[in-house]
Amino acid sequence: MATEATVRRWHRNPSLLSGAVILGLLLVVALIAPPLLSGSAETLTDNARLGPGAGHLLGTDAFGRDVLARALVATRLTLLMAAAATAASFVVGVAIGALVHLAPGWLRETCLRLIDSAVAFPSLVLALVIAAVLGPGTVSAIVAIAVAGVPGFARLTANLAATVADKDYVLTARLLGVPGLRILGRHVLPNISGPLLVLLSSSFTLSLLDISSLSFVGLGVQNPQYDWGRLLNEALPSIFAQPSVVLAPSIMLIVTGVGAMLLGDGVASLVDPRTRGTAPAPAGTADAAGPADPAQKPRTLHASGDAGTEQDSLLTVAGLTVRAGDRTLVDDVSFTIGAGQIVGLVGESGSGKSTIAMAVAGLLPEGVRANASRLALGDLDLLGTPPERRLATEIGIVYQDPIGTFNPALRLGTQLTEVARVHQGTPRRRAAQDMVRALADIHVTEPDRRLRQHPHELSGGMLQRASIASAMTTNPRLLIADEPTTALDVTVQAEVLRQFRRINREHGTAMLFISHDIGVVGVLCDTVLVLHGGRVVDRTTGGDLRRGTVTHPYTRALLAATPAAVEAGGTLSAVRWTADAQAAQPNGTPPDDLSDKAADRPPAAEGSR
Repeated sequence: MATEATVRRWHRNPSLLSGAVILGLLLVVALIAPPLLSGSAETLTDNARLGPGAGHLLGTDAFGRDVLARALVATRLTLLMAAAATAASFVVGVAIGALVHLAPGWLRETCLRLIDSAVAFPSLVLALVIAAVLGPGTVSAIVAIAVAGVPGFARLTANLAATVADKDYVLTARLLGVPGLRILGRHVLPNISGPLLVLLSSSFTLSLLDISSLSFVGLGVQNPQYDWGRLLNEALPSIFAQPSVVLAPSIMLIVTGVGAMLLGDGVASLVDPRTRGTAPAPAGTADAAGPADPAQKPRTLHASGDAGTEQDSLLTVAGLTVRAGDRTLVDDVSFTIGAGQIVGLVGESGSGKSTIAMAVAGLLPEGVRANASRLALGDLDLLGTPPERRLATEIGIVYQDPIGTFNPALRLGTQLTEVARVHQGTPRRRAAQDMVRALADIHVTEPDRRLRQHPHELSGGMLQRASIASAMTTNPRLLIADEPTTALDVTVQAEVLRQFRRINREHGTAMLFISHDIGVVGVLCDTVLVLHGGRVVDRTTGGDLRRGTVTHPYTRALLAATPAAVEAGGTLSAVRWTADAQAAQPNGTPPDDLSDKAADRPPAAEGSR
């Protein structure tokens, strides 16, 4: 079945098919022309400077050799030289561009500036200088073109890798303790393969022209060998008297370059899973929302408004300060979270919410450092170098963007079961079975089929539920939810919040919930920390937010800025709560299913894309 699908993709890709046909014919010529045509191509005869005719389709040169036969025989050496130079440039350039991101900051910046400087120097001029230093010859020409092509690959790889390095799935891999080289090979390079393959094809074309140029000026192939550039050099004296002598090598150069560009463009689209055609989802695969959760048991909150004391807390954050250079991002933040409690961080964009979460998870970007008098998850010191296995299994993270959470180049099953396989030693088959059950518990339809799909084949709601299931696969002690509902529509938001409440109730998982929506935080959280400018300006409870009884001016301003719940399609949305909306509910308590009519409305149709 997979083979048939691949064949169909080839047939639906005219660029790939055309390029493959052209280069395939050239490879056939390169294989059979030297043994079959070497005689007419290299034997000196008295038939000098004949015009095109039946015996010699493009005529003969000054020594009576067949012009077309020489061009066909030269195909092998020309293609081999261009392929060797391009392959060397590709391997070295990609390695430099990728590995530079593993270097310390000062070394990385130095290398990037050197790469930029090398790119600014014309590649052909650089190749001419290198070839002149090394001396004329086939090997020197290959080395010169290869070295001249390295900066282009290095710069593109470095730029593309920088855009992927900040993706959520790469940050998750870092949290799981995946080595840097494995991150590059598994997560970074596969996701930049498309542009690199396009550059590879264009670089092959340029290498072909540059090698021919070196041979044309006498720095490349030397007698008795010959390539297309050498043939053009030999034809130059008679180009006006006998123009046909330059047709064959010129046409071969053009056709080969066009074929390489078409093939590179086609291969780039073929290997990218996001551009593959996918069949529409069959009927009945809608993402069925589960039944409404029963009423949630009330939790005991401490009078201080904090989520516990240091003695009974699971997560302890004391005096956390995060700085980037001379700039303070988070200033002296302290809070605790006990087992089974949910603490919310709320504030406007840039208030430091996500920075606090990443500091707890140890995922701050380079150049940003965190200090605290204490930062610990139970007996695990998060300020030191905690064991990778414990970090991966005791802290789960759900990110804001469900699409960016997963590596688009890998199937979901590989990513969702990675923690269990790598850090818990679970066999692959059993890990897949456990994940199928976890996805089913969180109301993902056809979970076994989802494991075989790529992330782009699922909707945002499906992916967010899958990320929740992945984060809970090790039964973590702490779940960090970094604005997990921001990118979702209101209906899906309500379902995702239901899942968080169910997980918290059934597993007793401590949660750090981050949102800029104070209404959502008021519905879900026990304790709420309101941040502004990197500092905690208010500590309150979800109940006070729902009742509108908060007293701090900034918190009241956030409540006032939250859109009131509106009547939409006969269903009162309870995802966003404001003080005015709470008056309609007894004691200001939100319904557990986050919607007063959720049980009466049909499940949201949210299946595969």
